[in-house]
Amino acid sequence: MAIDNNPAERALRPIGIGRRNWLFAGADTGAETLARAMTIIETAKLNGLDPQAYPADILARINNHKINRLDDLLP
Repeated sequence: MAIDNNPAERALRPIGIGRRNWLFAGADTGAETLARAMTIIETAKLNGLDPQAYPADILARINNHKINRLDDLLP
């Protein structure tokens, strides 16, 4: 049986596809913002959450959330 690394390659695919787009982030701050967004999206995927619904839920709840309870917003 051949060794298969398809799951690892699929996990890295969004980074490879986005690489060309990241060249045009406009500035270092734009690239940093994009990196933060990708981190949130990939963390949601790793935790079995919908990568579109999770950030939408967080953005809806964070305004009225207590600063010392931010851990409640983690996946």
